[in-house]
Amino acid sequence: MISIGRRAAAVIPTITSVLGVLLLGATAVTCRAQATSSSNELRPAVASDSVSTDQPTAVEPSGAGLPQVELPPEDSGWHFAASPYLWFPGVHGTVGALGRDVSVHATPGDLLSHFRFGLMGVVEARYKRVVLPLDLVWVRLGDNKALPFPNLMVNTAKLKAGEFILTPKIGFLLLDQEKLKIAALVGFRYWHFNENLKFVPSNLNLNFSRSQNWVDPVVGGRIQGSLTPKVIVTIAGDVGGWDTGSHLDYQVVGLLGYRIKPNVILQAGYRYLYVNYRSGGTVIEPVTSGVIFGATMNLK
Repeated sequence: MISIGRRAAAVIPTITSVLGVLLLGATAVTCRAQATSSSNELRPAVASDSVSTDQPTAVEPSGAGLPQVELPPEDSGWHFAASPYLWFPGVHGTVGALGRDVSVHATPGDLLSHFRFGLMGVVEARYKRVVLPLDLVWVRLGDNKALPFPNLMVNTAKLKAGEFILTPKIGFLLLDQEKLKIAALVGFRYWHFNENLKFVPSNLNLNFSRSQNWVDPVVGGRIQGSLTPKVIVTIAGDVGGWDTGSHLDYQVVGLLGYRIKPNVILQAGYRYLYVNYRSGGTVIEPVTSGVIFGATMNLK
């Protein structure tokens, strides 16, 4: 076996050299034939030059006979995507008014049992490396409770509470590759809370309604990586506040996506959102966290 291997090792370079010489010879013959044919084609043109004619001779460009490589056009248009989602969070933290603070704790089941309306989603526009995401969370909760005091002039309390969070951002793709995209983002988060308490019957004028509004600047980033052509991981987050609206405001999101169609990705993950707002005796310091399910549809 060793002698056979040595013979093969000695024969292979010889065969390679012979093939190389043959290829060079064939190339030289081909070039010589092309040169001869080109000279034969040019002779009538030279002879015709002696004859005076008024018609100009058409000259073919030197590269006309070469195959033309078509480069893909640069993508310079707008792209749009919509990502509706459902967030099932629990809430715990501190709320207060008029100098009195209370601790709150609500499970996802508690919030769902009092759920009245909700709208959640992200829309994003992209132009080259510039991205413009917009995140919306709008939730309304409600509850009716009968009062355990039959001698009072009111017997039912109706509570309605709402939360509206709008987060527009603008970002730039620092890295834009097929398997990895990294974006730096900056924007603001608008918060709106409203509470409405109504007693039935309302003869004592005990009803009241209040709301809180503020805006926090935020900075953050987003990383999207493709583990396979169908599996995509997304990690995003931001931080802000800095005593402009709230003392502190930040969130972290992790998503795992699966591409079911070229333009549709199903996603599931976890979202954590914290805010610490204190103003005029009002305290709003909840942690809202829980699982999230959604889908991303590339519209263009």
